[in-house]
Amino acid sequence: MAEYTKSAEAIARLTPEEFHVTQQSGTEAPFENAFWDQDEPGLYVDIVSGEPLFTSIDKFDSSCGWPSFAKPVEPAHVEERFDGSFGARRTEVRSTHGDSHLGHVFDDGPKELGGLRYCINSASLRFIPLDEMESEGYGEYLKLFEKEKE
Repeated sequence: MAEYTKSAEAIARLTPEEFHVTQQSGTEAPFENAFWDQDEPGLYVDIVSGEPLFTSIDKFDSSCGWPSFAKPVEPAHVEERFDGSFGARRTEVRSTHGDSHLGHVFDDGPKELGGLRYCINSASLRFIPLDEMESEGYGEYLKLFEKEKE
């Protein structure tokens, strides 16, 4: 099993927007981010630690302008915390090992997918296309996509 950690080197590689989102709990603009409308098969990992977070299998179009997922691929890699900022009562989601702010989870997702909507900032994610997962060290997740082909 790979070791996923937050390092000074990883933080130094972040763009200003990636730093703002992941390290300062910022939010990127809706409909103006890399993955809100992407439908290519693959794995989404924490941009800081590399820990696997979501797959394209669980991604759905919520029309909110950010990538939305029904569930994490590894629940232990996603922590939920109360967020009372800006007078709202929301549940923030952060990566466990990278401690990156990812976005928020809401209970208005598709009922047939479990009813949750993980609304995630693209700036907190790195996308690993299906055909690169093995070479990038995420081969153990390929089996999930085999089930989709059946």
